[in-house]
Amino acid sequence: MKNEIIIYQTDELSEHIEVKIDEEKETVWLTQQQIAHLFGIQRPAITKHLGNIFKSGELDEKVVCSILEHTTQHGAIEGKTQEVKVKYYNIDAVLSIWGIAKRFGQKMVCIF
Repeated sequence: MKNEIIIYQTDELSEHIEVKIDEEKETVWLTQQQIAHLFGIQRPAITKHLGNIFKSGELDEKVVCSILEHTTQHGAIEGKTQEVKVKYYNIDAVLSIWGIAKRFGQKMVCIF
């Protein structure tokens, strides 16, 4: 995966979401928090929808999920960094969440 970040922002919205672009696999990668922000719903709803998607066999978690490590500042020790593992989900997972949420009547607005 390339570590390329593309920022998309419409004229109508003052907010934006940075996503990781994977040109080789022709997909984008988002965290659960980014997906929640994208659809305007809470992260626990994203966790629930993803659990149902994987449990039903609609998608294989090993295929649509990638764990990446990020270096961040250590919260308790000044000047020290730490490695944090973060799960990212590809566009297939994002679109599946959108489909499930629509079926259950959740109102979501998303511009792709």
